[in-house]
Amino acid sequence: MIARSLVFGLVATTCLAVRADTPFRAEPVVLAVTQQVQAAPDPSTDVVYMCPMDPEIRSHNPGTCRRCGMTLVSGIPDPVEFHLDVGLIPPSPSPGKTAVLQFSVHDPWKEKPVGTFNVVHERLFHAFVVSENLQFFEHGHPTLVNDGTFQYPIRFPAPGMYRVLSDFYPVGATPQLTTQTVFIPGPSSSGPVQLTRDYSAKTGQNMNVSLESIPPRAVVGNRTQLRFTIDDAEGLQEYLGVWGHLLAVSEDLIDMMHEHPARTDGGAQVEFEVVFPREQTYRVWVQFQKRNVVNTVQFDVPVRSPQE
Repeated sequence: MIARSLVFGLVATTCLAVRADTPFRAEPVVLAVTQQVQAAPDPSTDVVYMCPMDPEIRSHNPGTCRRCGMTLVSGIPDPVEFHLDVGLIPPSPSPGKTAVLQFSVHDPWKEKPVGTFNVVHERLFHAFVVSENLQFFEHGHPTLVNDGTFQYPIRFPAPGMYRVLSDFYPVGATPQLTTQTVFIPGPSSSGPVQLTRDYSAKTGQNMNVSLESIPPRAVVGNRTQLRFTIDDAEGLQEYLGVWGHLLAVSEDLIDMMHEHPARTDGGAQVEFEVVFPREQTYRVWVQFQKRNVVNTVQFDVPVRSPQE
């Protein structure tokens, strides 16, 4: 019976190791003088701690996520999408003038305003705004003004469509990522965007950034490593609790993905892991902070079909 228990524990642990970002390592069998056997942790009974934002990162011990820095929790609720309404104040703002983006969060059961939120990367709410021509990018942090309602002042540079990615985490739920669309009235001169590969080195406010992808051309549905190299990393700082933020948007504006570094040591190289869902070219904005200055640079990454 002891042998069968050991086999089951080791098999279960091995299965989880394949699925987890950081493999579980079974405790070695220790034979003491009394010939007692110490079994490996049993995932079916022992507590497993997971990251709410990156649930594939797991541990048998409490701690923080090595990817995003969030506290590991011993249980994650079933994912349920909360309702988010996005509006404009005034309803038809003029380009170039200050308007307000208003976000209203309601629970999915009784449509009641949500009153409490977890802090994620030093803020309650992250908003990313991108124009239809992919020339305008803004990463901001709306302020909670009353239960379930956040507001963010913004100036839209031109008429047209804007896509908004909202990132928030209601207490007792799972992290939420939702996308909405707002329109600024007036004639728009933007046509369909057609991007081509652009891996050329970029210059920020106080750094130069280059990009290498592994594999050299991303494949739909496969993990792609986006490795950014900063020419002079002295003075590099964490920005909102992590070493960088990345937003990837498809050229047809359907896909919007917010990612954090998968590997970094605070040095010149910062690596993100992205799974691109479709055969598109994606505009990738990446943000790093150096000497209290936030640098934002962009690259264009084509993604090919697995059949090519």
